Amino acid sequence: MITIVVGTNRRRSKSKQVALFYQKLLSDLNAESQLLDIADLPDDFIRSALYENNGKNESFNTYRQMMQESDKYVFIVPEYNNSYPGALKVFIDGLSYPSELLHKKAALVGISDGVQGGALALSHLNDVFNYLGMNVLAQRVKIPFMKKNFLDGEIKDGLIDKLIREQAELLVKF
Repeated sequence: MITIVVGTNRRRSKSKQVALFYQKLLSDLNAESQLLDIADLPDDFIRSALYENNGKNESFNTYRQMMQESDKYVFIVPEYNNSYPGALKVFIDGLSYPSELLHKKAALVGISDGVQGGALALSHLNDVFNYLGMNVLAQRVKIPFMKKNFLDGEIKDGLIDKLIREQAELLVKF
């Protein structure tokens, strides 16, 4: 099972639209996937599911279980203040330690309305995943200028579309 993580808690996000696009790519490759949208996490999980409360929030545990049962992930990561969203970091911190991500595999997709397509966000997140022992696919896709490159649920730039399709194929084989 491949879990596609929508890396923001913003409701009706562009990240979720990209996640749905990616899920269709995986379906076309006959790969089973599920979405995990951190916008759906319990509002109080930062207090009720972390540290001394790890494992005690049953709503949050549903998401932890999704992560535990998956062996591969796609993280759709918007750029917030030149990095990835704090809500994604808190979600990762809420997973069990040692990490449920140890020796698992992931693909990273960065998005932004700017020119870099979330490159720094992906770099920062990759550092965290390396620390946690996750194997991150070398091909990271960056979608810059989201307002023109991702419209109506589709990638409009031919090169970016080619790269994201290649990445999905590599992840399935990874």
